[in-house]
Amino acid sequence: MQADWPILSVLVWLPIAAGVLLLLVGERNASIGRWLALAVTVATFVVSVLLWRGFDASTAAMQFVETQPWIGAFNAWYSLGVDGISMPLIVLTAFVTPLVVIAGWSVIDKRPTQYLAAFLLLEGLMIGVFAATDALLFYVLWEAMLIPMFVIIGVWGGPRRVYATVKFFLYTFLGSVLMLVALIYLYLQGGSYSIADLQAMPLTLREQVPIFLAFFLAFAVKVPMWPVHTWLPDAHVEAPTGGSVILAAIMLKMGGYGFLRFSLPITPDAAHQLDWLVILLSLVAVVYIGFVALVQQDMKKLIAYSSIAHMGFVTLGSFIAFEIVRVTGNTHGAAMGLDGAMVQMVSHGLVSGALFLCIGVLYDRMHSRQIADYGGVINTMPVFGAFMVLFAMANAGLPGTSGFVGEFLVILSVFNASFIYAALAAITLILGAAYTLWLVKRVVFGPVGNDHVAALQDLNGREFLVLGVLAVAVLALGLWPAPLLDAMRPTIEQLVSQMMMTKLQEFPQP
Repeated sequence: MQADWPILSVLVWLPIAAGVLLLLVGERNASIGRWLALAVTVATFVVSVLLWRGFDASTAAMQFVETQPWIGAFNAWYSLGVDGISMPLIVLTAFVTPLVVIAGWSVIDKRPTQYLAAFLLLEGLMIGVFAATDALLFYVLWEAMLIPMFVIIGVWGGPRRVYATVKFFLYTFLGSVLMLVALIYLYLQGGSYSIADLQAMPLTLREQVPIFLAFFLAFAVKVPMWPVHTWLPDAHVEAPTGGSVILAAIMLKMGGYGFLRFSLPITPDAAHQLDWLVILLSLVAVVYIGFVALVQQDMKKLIAYSSIAHMGFVTLGSFIAFEIVRVTGNTHGAAMGLDGAMVQMVSHGLVSGALFLCIGVLYDRMHSRQIADYGGVINTMPVFGAFMVLFAMANAGLPGTSGFVGEFLVILSVFNASFIYAALAAITLILGAAYTLWLVKRVVFGPVGNDHVAALQDLNGREFLVLGVLAVAVLALGLWPAPLLDAMRPTIEQLVSQMMMTKLQEFPQP
């Protein structure tokens, strides 16, 4: 469906243009910069709501399509469009970014205008990644978004920010280089960078395997999957609160999105052959990383490791489809697993973002993220304590919250393939409850830990607004996930059919 007006270009370029404007204005009037950033991010969210309202949930076709010539020599196009997989992630990006602007309103006093400009640039680039339907455009935006995050951590981060930024950049950039090699090969074979053309391109298994592995390394680093996850805890610990929120809520989702958009439909036979590898690494992430989270003393590190475990459900739900079809002979459970993976991505964006904001509230008051420095916070900050307990329970998968829906769908689908896989995946519910309740018990409940905790002030209006909006979103998705599932269903069903359609039939073996 063609767009009546370039709604996707507005979503991409409005925040980018505002970010460039803020950089040109500089630090001469930080107050104007804050209000401009807030107005633009709120406007971007309003446009994303219009995108959702105008989205036709009955079709898997790309909608709001925009296509303009870009690099004619390479047959590369400025091509945008959304379907049931990309649209929810665009709305999530537009929803979270204004909350980050509000959360850092009076906290960031070092170059605040440049800080907000970096987030505006990052928002436009991230939306562009989800909306791109040309693989070369996707790659350019994918790499470009590393720059604002590199700057955010490197300039406004903690004492070891240089180490964290270099590690973050090297891990994510080197993995992405392999994806570029795969895309160039596909272009040389088919003469097009259109993602739809790449998905329809016939490939032998000998071609699919290295292409799949190149995609896998790029997206596994971004998720991040074990054992290429070690950059994430360092990046989270050193990043400012807003950086941690965007990193956890949006940027990690790009790895899961890449698997759904590239790996599964472009190389279905290789994905089928190597699904055991992804399932194994996902189960390791779900179980092993849960134990690692249990022993963390830094609140940010605990939530960072928790994110790795929860994102393991995304990759597990995405790749278990082949095993389900092999065992049951039907695709219903496969679609359920992909539904769960998508809901888990959206839910994790809300819950992890909220938990990092909660940690930021405490850090702004006490300048410590060590669990041992707290205790009895609810005695002096009862409203904050209620919010943190809600988000912690959502992180543990409490029914009625968004954290339950995605994990339940994935585990239910995995049961169709293997009871052992499902039992291992379900362990994360126990481990998640263990490290989450341990965090809540040590930080929120109990007697007041020290004089610093006794002097804490409860949430101000700005903090209450941010956490309140996220609390409503977490409960709404947990109690009524149907609108999200309905919007995704045709696209998920089409993806399942692409996954189950071999590309090898055009290359008969002698």
